[in-house]
Amino acid sequence: MRVKSIASRKHRKIRAAAKGYRHARRRRIGAAIEAVMHAGHYAYVGRRLRKRDMRALWITRISAAVKSLGSSYSVFIKGLKTANIELDRKVLADIAAKDSATFKAIFEKAK
Repeated sequence: MRVKSIASRKHRKIRAAAKGYRHARRRRIGAAIEAVMHAGHYAYVGRRLRKRDMRALWITRISAAVKSLGSSYSVFIKGLKTANIELDRKVLADIAAKDSATFKAIFEKAK
């Protein structure tokens, strides 16, 4: 009985990962390996960048809400710390966007 090489199994995995790519990046195994490796790296970096981008978005939303109440973001955050209000930026941004009355109450306590 003939023993099939492990390379064909590895190649099948790479080709499955390169599904949807165009031209040689899908057909030629060398180009496919390179394309899949780069795609994996971009995905890894992107997962970390998304966290950074979301935090920046939350800060922007909080800042806009606080400016409409006549203060600045940094003063508001300092007020939250001194008032021992432990809400993270994600929750604060959500409250600012959806429930302005609650956000105003938090703002008054942080003052």
